Amino acid sequence: MRIEISSKNYKPKDTLKDLLEKKINKFDKYFKKEASAKVILSLSGNNKYTMEITLTSDNLRVRSEVTSDNMYDNIDIVLPKIERQIVKYRKRFDNKLRKEAFEAPIYEKNEEIDNKTVSGKLVKEKKFEIAMTTVSNAIEEMELLDHNFYVFMNEETEKVCVVYKRNDGNYGLILPEY
Repeated sequence: MRIEISSKNYKPKDTLKDLLEKKINKFDKYFKKEASAKVILSLSGNNKYTMEITLTSDNLRVRSEVTSDNMYDNIDIVLPKIERQIVKYRKRFDNKLRKEAFEAPIYEKNEEIDNKTVSGKLVKEKKFEIAMTTVSNAIEEMELLDHNFYVFMNEETEKVCVVYKRNDGNYGLILPEY
């Protein structure tokens, strides 16, 4: 697996990099084609360490982000979270994943960590292609990316819609009127 580690306001030690590479390479067992991992490590002003990992292989993208008081704790939280996402959506990406990898034991489900929202000014603008898909597939894609919302073109209405995760654990759908 090709692993790219970058950091922002944080200088990772070689031991942390080695540990990350060792643990992330274990995900190779799931992918038929060579996968790549992008790891972003950052430190916020209040001594909170954030780790974001994105795995990509053959148009399959799985992402997770976690913030805690210790970067090593983040490893133990974020990697099982990614593995649960892969296992949960293995049927959707059956032709891109190795079937024999799912016979091995998987991580037990841990409680999810809620990331606090930050209010402030617009600091980033992002452009992306909008996919034509169904609402259920949009929800699955949102979960795979570990996002709180997902923008897509609804196959039924042929309009741009937004699906989002509600605080009660359910999902919402924003349908535009224009």
